[in-house]
Amino acid sequence: MLRSLFIIFFFQLLGEAIQKFCEINIPGPVIGLIFLLLVFIFFLKSSSQFKKIKKDISNTSHQIINYLSLLFVPIGVGVVMHINYLGDNLFKILAIIILGTLATLVFTAFVMEKIINLEKKKCQKKISSTKFGSIYKQSHYFGLHLHLVLF
Repeated sequence: MLRSLFIIFFFQLLGEAIQKFCEINIPGPVIGLIFLLLVFIFFLKSSSQFKKIKKDISNTSHQIINYLSLLFVPIGVGVVMHINYLGDNLFKILAIIILGTLATLVFTAFVMEKIINLEKKKCQKKISSTKFGSIYKQSHYFGLHLHLVLF
């Protein structure tokens, strides 16, 4: 676990250094996680030792997530420290929260609609290649939506 923590913190430090050096507006830990992902994709496929490291990092990250709620305490303290600023800009902050939530809902609905349509096309191709294909086409023609999923 100590080795995998070191690897995670090393990539976080690498991301922070790149962010400070290149003056990028992306947070350093995000850059570090992108580099860690690239290492997983390109370099850790070959040997069994690298697969073990990948599994150890995965287990360690799951352990860190168990204590994620503790990381929100400093954020709460920061909000309380700047309560006057929040009070002055309350309507702007609420508007941003509401618009951001609505934009997220619309985008999620759009993506889900595309995924459902793709799954329907796959299901229709699967059904049309079986003996139930003619039944499906006839029921669909009469306005009945008969969904047969064949595995």
